Amino acid sequence: MNFFHYEIPPTAGLPLHISDFFPKLNSFEEKLSQFIGVSAVQIECSATVALVVALSSIKKLSHKKKVIISAYTCPWVPIAIIHCGLIPIVCDSKKEHFDFDLKKLRASLDQDVLAIISTHLAGKIADIKKILPLAKRNGIYVIEDAAQALGARIKNKSVGLLGDIGVFSLGVGKGLSIFAGGLIVAKDKKLFSHIQKTSAAMVSNNYLLELKRAIELFFYYIFYRPSLLRIVFGIKLRHHLKKHDFIKAVGDDCSFKFPIHRVGYYRKQIGANAIDRLNTFLSINRKKAIARMKALEKIKNLKVVTSKHAHETWPFIVLLIPSEKMRDQIIHDLWPKSLGAGRLFIESISNYSYLKPYFEKKDLPAGKDFAARTMIISNSPWLTDKHFSKIYRILNSHIAKA
Repeated sequence: MNFFHYEIPPTAGLPLHISDFFPKLNSFEEKLSQFIGVSAVQIECSATVALVVALSSIKKLSHKKKVIISAYTCPWVPIAIIHCGLIPIVCDSKKEHFDFDLKKLRASLDQDVLAIISTHLAGKIADIKKILPLAKRNGIYVIEDAAQALGARIKNKSVGLLGDIGVFSLGVGKGLSIFAGGLIVAKDKKLFSHIQKTSAAMVSNNYLLELKRAIELFFYYIFYRPSLLRIVFGIKLRHHLKKHDFIKAVGDDCSFKFPIHRVGYYRKQIGANAIDRLNTFLSINRKKAIARMKALEKIKNLKVVTSKHAHETWPFIVLLIPSEKMRDQIIHDLWPKSLGAGRLFIESISNYSYLKPYFEKKDLPAGKDFAARTMIISNSPWLTDKHFSKIYRILNSHIAKA
């Protein structure tokens, strides 16, 4: 077996430089605040913990218990809700999309709804503006799950600032990574101060775990490159694919036991150094993704999921295939080939076995259809035009047969 086989990651993460590991006494919080356009940010050890802190904060301000989520979202979202002792309520998405079906969202609202969590999936922008009036009329908080969308903007305003609270990820493979991390923003200073106090009360130091994360971040720097990624990612991926364990292949095997601890100064310094390259990195990737999207749209009956009138980030390109059977055939041909093509979330959110006990049984046809027909193509800088052409040919050959 060739351990040094070229391997493209499934998402476009910002590669670290060795110089990032030498502190320059910059404030990571200050640089992130400037990047997003807020006066301050709160950094946590993961996007899940950031969501837990956000939910715990607003839970203290209300007696309400329900939190509405879309039918197609990350499993960590309901896990965070359940961790806080709140009740996740699933609302179906609109047809051929991950965003809420507004008619069904209205029908889901009642006096016990504390928050609506709207997801900016894959750097694509959810329609927060249509949700805000519904939430305001009913005294409901709007939380933007922007875990995959740091750098996405609407009219020069960052996502995460339209609703009451925004949550971003700084995890592995994200546009900006400190290996495991998340951050919280809130445009209302009083609410943000409350979030900071909640974090101070519930999050403590764990020096051994933080040392482990710092070491993992250094190994991330070493192995996050196409010549070495097979060793830490590709071999394990193909092992799961051979067993048809797609949930483990994409990392959807989430756990209710997750660490909560304070992010250390050293990892913040690494992030503060790396963020200086983020805007340029996102700009180059955006131009490349738009060009490839236009090429893909020439394939009849293939749909590229995108947002209109928005400045998206493109960690990967989300495709909607004409049928589940065809999607599975394409995935069978592409996923094992180290080309960065694969799937995002395997199921609609209420179909994960470990989450089913926490949801009411409900028909969610649009969410199920979206999960059944979607696939992704990496927008990593290492996915060359030659690699993309190979993916394009396979897609075209399957879809042309329809």
